[in-house]
Amino acid sequence: MSAPIAFGTDGWRAIIGEDFTFANVRICAQGVADYLKDAGLAERGVVVGYDTRFASEDFAAAVAEVMAGNRIPVLLCDRPAPTPVVGYAILNREAGGSVVITASHNPRQWSGFKFRPEYAGSAPPEVLEQIEQNILAQGSRAPKHLLMAEAVDQGLLRTFDPRPAYWEQIEKLIDLGALRAAGLNVVIDSMHGAAAGYIRHFISGGKTTVRELRASRNPLFPNMDNPEPIARNLRPLMAAVRRGQADIGVATDGDGDRLGVIDETGKFVTALEVFALLTYYLLEIRGLRGPIVKSVTTTDMVRLLGQRYGVPVYETKVGFKHLGPLMAKKEALVAGEESGGYGFRGHLPERDGILSALYMLDLMARTGRKISELLEDVFRLVGRHYYERIDIHLAPGDKDRLLPLVQSLHPQEIAGSSVLAMDSTDGFRYQLKDGWTLIRFSGTEPLLRIYAEVRKAGLVSQVLAECRSLLGV
Repeated sequence: MSAPIAFGTDGWRAIIGEDFTFANVRICAQGVADYLKDAGLAERGVVVGYDTRFASEDFAAAVAEVMAGNRIPVLLCDRPAPTPVVGYAILNREAGGSVVITASHNPRQWSGFKFRPEYAGSAPPEVLEQIEQNILAQGSRAPKHLLMAEAVDQGLLRTFDPRPAYWEQIEKLIDLGALRAAGLNVVIDSMHGAAAGYIRHFISGGKTTVRELRASRNPLFPNMDNPEPIARNLRPLMAAVRRGQADIGVATDGDGDRLGVIDETGKFVTALEVFALLTYYLLEIRGLRGPIVKSVTTTDMVRLLGQRYGVPVYETKVGFKHLGPLMAKKEALVAGEESGGYGFRGHLPERDGILSALYMLDLMARTGRKISELLEDVFRLVGRHYYERIDIHLAPGDKDRLLPLVQSLHPQEIAGSSVLAMDSTDGFRYQLKDGWTLIRFSGTEPLLRIYAEVRKAGLVSQVLAECRSLLGV
């Protein structure tokens, strides 16, 4: 290995051909195989999936060969599949877990290795630590493996289509007939990712009209920085919504577990606003009740909605490896994070961008209101909030240089707003008189992220600028 394999916020990611090599993928697979055997899950088998990135199916085949070499039965997806679809296959097939070859929203040069245990949520930190220890313990020993043909002949490997079971599950959660009959004008941007075709499949065939952009596989992810459904990457979707006078634009990321939303005017709706809308939909429109789980980087609007509807709100570190277990423990109605990932009770303790999009469409269909109007409804309940995040790319050594500086910061005010408290649950968050700001190093990319959500127009840019100035970046 040219660099140690370390599992971050959501698995291991690295640059293809540099650290993300077949040798390292096989080493990761052996670490997971050893975990499954030690946990008594090996006999249940493992689901192996992959996204639309360069050579993802080949890396997935390498994983399958190692699992089979360890006498662990393998169900290998026969096509690129979104992470939540592979996750549902774990439950449907009662498997011991899954491995998905994906780098989610990272730039095109990256690939990744996601492991999900038997309950189909993100693996908790202690499981990832065990897999890392298994990897270290391998030393120079070559992972066990069988060639694909041998694995098939020995009954240890089968390919399957993961879509039908997932389709049946979605039909239990939402009235798709009502969505098809709603007459909505919807534009979908699949960002050349693994969720291409899914939302279109669910809502086509009635009065609702559907147009899908960037539905073909293209590992170069052209005309975007990365397949992340945020404003700078969704300009084609914004333009298509305006040009076609659509009611809404929805976008899914590279592996289909995140959602981006464009309102009827072509304006980007922030992930924090989407989380508030989804929470409002479940509590107010569907009349459901249950706890809410949020990461430290997401919106205060959800906390205020929890207070208004009398449901508890719990907060965790960033990543569904923290949100998912707490979501399951508390039987939460919804869980969400700032990156556009939302999970729902009765489905998976994990993000699902496809179901999130369908719930947003259902919110519109049930109320007959536009997204901008619905957001105003939420603002009337909790007040208007403004949010923005900036990402600062780090060169080697920058984190070691900046971390002591961040730790030493004790500002009394930021952009004229008094600092009321500071916590280091995940990163360094300053509770302001007018909102909050947080400085955090990414767990999946060489980035320093600065977040801010405030209740005054124009203040958010000032807060971010002052944080940058304090850090000298």
